[in-house]
Amino acid sequence: YFIQSNLRFLVMFCKSLALRQALSRTSLAQVARNVSDGWRGDIEEVRKEAMSDNPSFSTIVDYYFNKAAPYAEDAINKSIKTRMPTDIKERLISGVLSDLKPCNSLLSLSFPLRRDNGEIVTIHGYRAQHSHHRTPCKGGMRFSDEVEEDEVKALAKLMTYKCAVCDVPFGGAKAGIKISPKDFSDIELEKITRRFTVELAKKGFLGPGIDVPAPDMGTGEREMSWMADTYKNTIGTTDLNSHACVTGKPIVMGGIHGRTSATGRGVYHSANIFVEDPEYMEMVGLVPGLSGKTCILQGFGNVGLHTARYFHRAGAKIIGVIEWDGTIYNPSGIDPKALEDWKLEHGTIRGFPGATETDEDLLEGECDILLPCAKEKVITVDNAHRIKAKVIAEGANGPVTPAADEILIANNQLVIPDIYCNSGGVTVSYFEWLKNLNHVSYGRLTFKYEFDSNKHLLQSVQSSLESRFSGKIPVTPTPEFEQAMGGASEKDIVHSGLSYTMERSGRKIKEVALQHDLGVDLRTAAFVLALTKISNNIIMAGFTFT
Repeated sequence: YFIQSNLRFLVMFCKSLALRQALSRTSLAQVARNVSDGWRGDIEEVRKEAMSDNPSFSTIVDYYFNKAAPYAEDAINKSIKTRMPTDIKERLISGVLSDLKPCNSLLSLSFPLRRDNGEIVTIHGYRAQHSHHRTPCKGGMRFSDEVEEDEVKALAKLMTYKCAVCDVPFGGAKAGIKISPKDFSDIELEKITRRFTVELAKKGFLGPGIDVPAPDMGTGEREMSWMADTYKNTIGTTDLNSHACVTGKPIVMGGIHGRTSATGRGVYHSANIFVEDPEYMEMVGLVPGLSGKTCILQGFGNVGLHTARYFHRAGAKIIGVIEWDGTIYNPSGIDPKALEDWKLEHGTIRGFPGATETDEDLLEGECDILLPCAKEKVITVDNAHRIKAKVIAEGANGPVTPAADEILIANNQLVIPDIYCNSGGVTVSYFEWLKNLNHVSYGRLTFKYEFDSNKHLLQSVQSSLESRFSGKIPVTPTPEFEQAMGGASEKDIVHSGLSYTMERSGRKIKEVALQHDLGVDLRTAAFVLALTKISNNIIMAGFTFT
């Protein structure tokens, strides 16, 4: 019996060893194949998962990357002016694109929190840095009970591409703490934020020239103030630029005018650029111009509110608003300011007297422009064919899945992609970061000079006229010029800079789309633009210690 038992054990052990060796050989072969294929190694696998009902956020980003990379390879190849042999150049470009796929760094944290009642709970958080081709890294910090590693890494990748599209010299990053802010008191939230800040700083994931967080879902000016104060009084106590460690701060803490509304304003500018374009409007069957266009908005938070305000001012009609606790509809239009006041007073959009509540899924409602400004993966393969809007402007990150995107493109519906559409926030964050490094607000040094110069200009014109024609000839400025005479305020400069950035980036996306005959597929055009810029930067800088 003893010999039989040991023989059985020996046979099982040999079979197990053979299986492990076979699996190891398969794994090594797969790795070798992926390495030799470069960024193409996972195309089929990513596509298969991306086209599923509920793909992971990271898979969604990788799918869009894979779709754009062949176009980017061609553009990068043409931009490299060197005598390098063709095969070596191709391997170089493929290697650079492969290196762009994964996140460079990921920090996973757990720390204890003593709650107000004395209970000890464990808090989990993440900070992902996708690319260091430009530093510092930049990306928001969110508080949500749905935070997970995959989501944080995917959002960090999106930030890299977003910064490249709008010419902001940052690498992409993202942070998340897995909590629901509603379940914690203000004191507890402050403890969590300050402890997370210390952990980031200790491990080299925070600093004006290293990594600069910003507000995101569940966070705002208050949390950024806590982070800036904590950094200043710990790791950054001797750093003159310590307040530049985060953006999205209140004005009194070194924030910038126009930051709160920046993302919504960016959504408006990006949509306006394409809605004003006769060629794109002909593609989707609309008349150029925002005036008179009907819009349905999903999400009435910070981004949704300011998006609605700017669309309303441009003459568009917000006919429906979708929130987590209810949906309201008014075919004659909803006043965003009145709705904002109602929500501030009652904590909900429900019961708003300027519209009627409805159980209809307005995401599929009849309108010209759909504005998803709430969360990811709301337009999927299940409902994409029922979307009636001709233009979808992505105020949120990843609201359209790849399978849905294919359906919308096939139906000639124009999707303005998130990496361009909602880049207003990071653009103005860049302006705030520069303000903190310069230690002076925009316009302060020139405001009085511009006012005196304009005043002297009018006096000079009046004196010239009076010397030519006898008698008093008063020169009265127009209301617009009189308002501008005082010089540009910080808010004026920020709004002007944001408008210029969105217009310039929009033109470049159009050029890429036209060059590659992409039609209404603006997302691929935006990714091609981003990958080309980043890869050229990496190739020009070269590789350290490789």
